[in-house]
This record gives sequence, C-alpha cells and structure tokens, in this order.
Amino acid sequence: MKLVRQIAFRHLKAPQKGSFTTFAAILAILGLGLGIAALVLTFSILEGFESTISEKIAQFDGHIRVEHFMNRTLIENDAVLDSALQKSPVDYSISSYVQSPALLRKGSNADGVITIGLSKTGRDLILSSIVTDGTTELKSQSIIIGKRLAEDLGVGIGEKIVLFDLQSIGRISGGHRFRQFTVTGLFHSGLLEYDKTVVYVDILDAQYIFNAHDRVSGHMLFTDNLDDVKPLFRHLESELGYPYFVLSWIDKHKILFDWINLQKWPILIIFGMISFVGIVNIISSLSMIIFEKVREIGTLLSLGLSKKYIKRIFLLEGLIIGVLGSLLGFIIAIGLATLQLKFQIFTLPEDIYFMDHIPVKINWLNTLIVISIGIFSAIIASLWPVYRASKINPAEALKYE
Repeated sequence: MKLVRQIAFRHLKAPQKGSFTTFAAILAILGLGLGIAALVLTFSILEGFESTISEKIAQFDGHIRVEHFMNRTLIENDAVLDSALQKSPVDYSISSYVQSPALLRKGSNADGVITIGLSKTGRDLILSSIVTDGTTELKSQSIIIGKRLAEDLGVGIGEKIVLFDLQSIGRISGGHRFRQFTVTGLFHSGLLEYDKTVVYVDILDAQYIFNAHDRVSGHMLFTDNLDDVKPLFRHLESELGYPYFVLSWIDKHKILFDWINLQKWPILIIFGMISFVGIVNIISSLSMIIFEKVREIGTLLSLGLSKKYIKRIFLLEGLIIGVLGSLLGFIIAIGLATLQLKFQIFTLPEDIYFMDHIPVKINWLNTLIVISIGIFSAIIASLWPVYRASKINPAEALKYE
C-alpha cells in the first residue's frame, strides 16, 4: 500500500520537466473547489434568506397566533386557552393584542395604518429589538411608529399625533372615537410593509379607540427555539376547537415561503452544474495522467505489479483530487461567508428584499453533505480512467522501448 501512495503522489506532483499532469490535477482541484464553494454558499444564502425573513416576520406576527375563526374578538383572560396552554409540551411566551385599521393624522398629513395594541409581555418580545430611537415603553397615550412612516408624516419623537378609529368615522350618527398620542419611539425592521403601516400603542388605549372593552383580537405566542413551534402548534390545534383558529407565521405568509422553496431547486441545479464541470475535469485529469504514464504502467505490469494495484493507484489519485478540491471549496465558502457576516460586503436594496445585505447562515449538516458528495463523486469519476488503465497491455505499452 505504501508503494501505491508513493506512485499516486508522484503522478500528481509530476516533477519531470514538461509534464502536464500537475497542471491538469491543479485544474481539476480548482474546478471541483469552485463547484463545492458555489454549492455551500448557495445553501448558506438560501438558509440565511429564509431564516432572516422568518425571524423578521415572526417578530411582528408571533410564531403562533390564536384568533377567532370568524375574525371576531376573544376574551382577554381566556380560561379555555389557559387550560390548553397548561399542558403545553414546550416553553413559550404569550401576549394578547388588539389589532385594527386606523387613520393617523398630523396636521394636514394623514395616512392609513394598522394599529396594534400590545400587552406588557408583547412590548418586551416585539419592540426591544426593533426600536432604534426613543423608548420601548408604552404608557397611556404614547405611540411607537416606523421610521418610514414618521418621515412620510413629518413627525419626530415627542410630537403629538391623533389616531382615529376608521369604523367610527364612517358612522352617520357621529360618535367618532379618537385619541391624541405622543410619539415616544421609532422602529426600523427592514420590512417596508410593516415600517410604513404598523403603529404600536398600549392595549388599553387600543381597546378604548376600537371600543373593544375587555376583549382582544387574539393572542400571540413566541417560543425560544423554532423547533418548538411545530409541537406547540399541533398541541393547540388538537386542544382548541371552534371558535378558535390557530395560525403559524409560515401559514400566514404561505405564498412568500412557497416562493422561497420554489426558488431553491433551479438555483441549486444551476450551481450544481458548476460542480459537475469539476467532476468532468477530474475525468480529464486522470485520463491525461494515464495517457502520459502508459509506459510507466506497462513497466510496472511487466515487473509483476498486479492490475489490482494499478487500479488502486488511480483511484487514490481521484480520491486525493476529490479531498483537496472539496477542502479548497470549503475554505473558500467559509472565508467568503465569514467576510459577509462580519463586514456585509454585498448589499441589497432593502425596499425589495426586506434586508440591506445578503444574509448568510451556514448549515453545517448541508455543508458536510456537499463535501461528502464532492469526494464521493470524485471517486466515481475516477472509475472510467481506472478501467482504461487496467486494460493497458504491457507489450503494447513497451513496444517501442
């Protein structure tokens, strides 16, 4: 076996002048490395994009929402829901909310908004990570709005704005319900749809404006780990019947997540073709080595080295190229991913992609699978050249020697 290793490494190094085998091996390693790097980075970007979108949307909508099946209000302190949650298989946090469309006005400027009244738990879960200016605390008659909305209305922290209930405005009999608020905070999430249309107030203020009294639009549940969402969702679905409706953040934005999943296959196929080119390079490289080493192979066979060992030599060369190429691809991918995570070199228009830079999240299991497939493919690609090497006739190889 030591002789097999020595010959394999000698072929790849090719110290003799004018040999093309080293250059061919380097090209094969580079081709495979670029293919592996492209696949690992593609997986990482897709994972990062889906993860970032999920985190941002779940931050606003909660991981799970419990609402009325007919879109009516629920009791704020719901004994049925509390009873179901006592048997929860996972840890969770819960926040009641009141949500309704409203008209926000500042002087002559007005805009339609979605008003969300939050309980104290919801403020900590939702606002703490998105408020960039001011405070996250929601006192009576204080309001937190998006930076984009603040720019459109021309308001800043400390200024007064008025919130009108749209349903009461439409009544002929009058009785318009409204309240003046003080802007105490501005938030920025990167989701333009939310930053320009959502405002947060205290749940008591929302209940007053929308005439909800002690009722709420629903309850948001948050888990510490995304893996806990499915068990909690299944548990609530089995425990709660009509009129309760259980909805996850993925179900609420099903079209968006279906689109993300649809994009994965064509992207992976395209970048997978790059890896296939690397595999073809391995076949070409080994074929060149065999073509150049025909006389050497004939000599080894004439000296009594069996064809089994000839096969092992070129299989080992394919394995070496596969391992080096896969490791090179891994290093390139991890290096670029680390640079992007640290310095955010590649940016995106936030209004379109919901984020201002390309997100990267390394999935180590997928990375290991890609590297393993790369090495395995290199071995498979070596089989045809190995078969050709084993068919060399010593007499023909040394005919003119």
